[in-house]
Amino acid sequence: MLAIRLTAEPERLDTLILPVRPGRTDGAPAEAVPTAVAPPDGIAEEVAALIPVARFSGRAGEVHTQLRPGGGPGRLLLLGIGAADEAAWRASGAALARAGKDETHVTVALPDGVAPEAVRGLAEGLLLGSYRFRLGADTDAPALTDVDLAVSDPEAYEQAVEVARTTARMTRLARDLTNMPSSVKNPQWFAEQVTEAAADLPGLTLRVREPEQLAAEGFGGILAVGGGSASGPRLVELDWHPADARTHVVLVGKGITFDTGGISIKPVPAMKLMRKDMAGAAAVVAATLGVAALGLPVRVTTLAPLAENMVSGAAFRPGDVVRHYGGLTSETTNSDAEGRLVLADALAYAVQELKPDLLVDLATLTGANAVALGTRTGALYSDNDQLAEDLLAAIGSAGESAWRMPLPTDYVEHLGSDLADLHSAPTQGGGSVLAALYLREFTGDLADRWLHIDMSAPSWCERDDAELTRGATGWGVRGLLRWLAALD
Repeated sequence: MLAIRLTAEPERLDTLILPVRPGRTDGAPAEAVPTAVAPPDGIAEEVAALIPVARFSGRAGEVHTQLRPGGGPGRLLLLGIGAADEAAWRASGAALARAGKDETHVTVALPDGVAPEAVRGLAEGLLLGSYRFRLGADTDAPALTDVDLAVSDPEAYEQAVEVARTTARMTRLARDLTNMPSSVKNPQWFAEQVTEAAADLPGLTLRVREPEQLAAEGFGGILAVGGGSASGPRLVELDWHPADARTHVVLVGKGITFDTGGISIKPVPAMKLMRKDMAGAAAVVAATLGVAALGLPVRVTTLAPLAENMVSGAAFRPGDVVRHYGGLTSETTNSDAEGRLVLADALAYAVQELKPDLLVDLATLTGANAVALGTRTGALYSDNDQLAEDLLAAIGSAGESAWRMPLPTDYVEHLGSDLADLHSAPTQGGGSVLAALYLREFTGDLADRWLHIDMSAPSWCERDDAELTRGATGWGVRGLLRWLAALD
């Protein structure tokens, strides 16, 4: 991860980045922004002359490189900052990370009086836009390792940069977990990664239930989904409980480390990226580790039900009835609707044993999410207006996207079963909506304090886009951390 340093006296100006904003009125030319640390003599005049010649607009993320052989600095980069809010600076930081990938060190001269939120956005963009995942040698890996941020008062921005570092580090962890091929990643491996990461953070407690404990305690959904694999299921329970916490939040994340669809097997094109089917578990685990790293005064318990949905003689069958934690039963006519089965166990356990104030789950649950909202937006469901409003605001300010969807009462009748308490995968109506309604049945007296996000689509990105890089996005980590930090 890039080393970012705040400084009032930059020592290396071989590559200097100067911010440029759009013209203040329609049709007006872009203009350089006065910086807290003055650039070398003559540079301001050179930039003013360069902007119109380069047709530089100043939009967020726009970069122009000017070579200056024999000069100091030797390279001058104009960086568009658009509206200069946190989101614009985040996009600009990501663009800078890519434009400067052949450099080893750059210095960014920040505007005089820049807001801490802007500095946080810039740092997050730099750290997330420079992310790469590769198991083998990477001859094209970025050379950039050090970024100096030139400001008048470094101490004023230390907290903003530290929060950005932690947020980016945890988002990158979620990306790493999700990107890992399932030839390596199984439930045991995932649990081991959580154990290793939690060991570095005092104050966290961890319990990992293995198949024997799951059977003894009645986690029938997790056992059914994981029963067809040679790699047994797990339930990770991670708890951060500071003494001054007044609110207890339980986070639940779907952790299917690979999904073949089971007996209801997927076609090959739909199966190729199913290593990402544990992105919800990765997000809630990483967010909880971030809460601990930042020392936030909120209790967070994370549940990550982990299973590999495989085809074998031991796999559960379409038409089987599964008994979940707490006793509710599900008729499972489609083994490719497995994520809701493991989530149901975890939600029921949270309600009955943990009794939190708020209950939130994230899951790569349905393809219908993308059909309804496209590839960048999660589908958010809740009967609690305030909870939905607060999380939507946090997700948006963190640079992610979600849209609130309805929980229509006339769909509930489709959950009826002749054999069991519930039908887990009815075919009538909207798939993402029905999945949410099914999960709500396991929230008991927390139904009015529960929120579900179907984040299948935004968990993956097919191309570099601002702070997102091709592959896993780590969606949910940033939004959850922003929301948890704001809780009383």
